[in-house]
Amino acid sequence: MDPVHVAVGVLRNGQGQVLIALRAEEAHQGGLWEFPGGKIEPGESVEQALSREFEEELGICVHSCTPLIQISHDYRDKSVLLDVCIVQSFSGVPRGREGQPIEWRAQSALRADDFPRANAAIIRALQLLEEA
Repeated sequence: MDPVHVAVGVLRNGQGQVLIALRAEEAHQGGLWEFPGGKIEPGESVEQALSREFEEELGICVHSCTPLIQISHDYRDKSVLLDVCIVQSFSGVPRGREGQPIEWRAQSALRADDFPRANAAIIRALQLLEEA
């Protein structure tokens, strides 16, 4: 089974909080929180996919981002390859354009149990960055 290639963005505000969104109940890993992003379409770069997804899901325009971590994870029913970037600059005010609840949460309050398993590595990477 080929993994689903996903662009994921970590968006921070001026208070050092990160934006998370609640996955729809009917979605894979539904009812858990996630870092925004989505599937990379054929011919798209990670950055292009992230920009498109952030516009579609959150109504914001990504101006620059840098790679943070790449994660491969196998769930029983699906494999994913996550390309995770930190969004360094953007314009607009994030809002759940697809009806999904979003919230700003302190990095210290991110709990791996609230997210799909593959996201635990993102939380660890953010904690390491904070300690550095």
